[in-house]
Amino acid sequence: MKHILFAAFALFMAQPLAAEEMRLAVTTSFDNSGLSDVLLPAIKKDTGIDVQLLVVGTGQALRLGAASDVDAVLVHSKAAEEAFVAAGHGTHRREIMYNDFVVIGPVEDPASVVEAETAGEALQLIATTQSPFVSRGDDSGTHKAEVKIWTDADMDPESFGAWYRPVGAGMGAALNTAAAMQAYVVSDRASWLNFGNTDGMALLFAGDPALFNQYAYLPVNPAKSPAIKHDLALTLEAWLTSPRAAELIDGYTINGETLFVFNAQPD
Repeated sequence: MKHILFAAFALFMAQPLAAEEMRLAVTTSFDNSGLSDVLLPAIKKDTGIDVQLLVVGTGQALRLGAASDVDAVLVHSKAAEEAFVAAGHGTHRREIMYNDFVVIGPVEDPASVVEAETAGEALQLIATTQSPFVSRGDDSGTHKAEVKIWTDADMDPESFGAWYRPVGAGMGAALNTAAAMQAYVVSDRASWLNFGNTDGMALLFAGDPALFNQYAYLPVNPAKSPAIKHDLALTLEAWLTSPRAAELIDGYTINGETLFVFNAQPD
């Protein structure tokens, strides 16, 4: 009997401990970039946390946080994030990494976007020529950034004609639609580099400071619900701002090109 009990105990000790689960709402651009496939296994190995992603646009991610349906959010729209924290939905905002937005379009470039000097001028050329343009149209961080470029250039997307096509979908779907239509689209650089359906499409404009794309992490306020796993959210934040995360984020490349730059600051 002692041998049986010892064998059973040894077998129990040999089994890996069950990972603790937490829910993280993230942008489709974060997931479409492929970075989540690199980070999640490392997070589970290093912390024991099994991060369950809810992949949506930034607006929807913040709404999930406000409804206490997730433990934290990782998004990219600073004004919306600050409003989320100010409303008491999140405890704080922590910047993690950045990349940039780019204008993608048909290689033929009928609007001559490649000649633009600013992002606003690039979109003005598209509007002037009424070249087909696909918008995320989903209240995502990318959509918010696109709309800001239009409005800063004194243009209103709601007044545009049939050449402007909101699709109400994620980054991958928007890129696929643009490729099928040979239309222009604003994308984050990482999603574009990880996009497989590039025939006839090219990156035509980048480099304007207005296209800077910061990602931030916001733990949901545990006072909103006893179901919020705030301790796990803080453990994940500590990992996301660690040298280990910096190594993986900065080291993630496609065809030799870096997709994200780690810029989290120590506490």
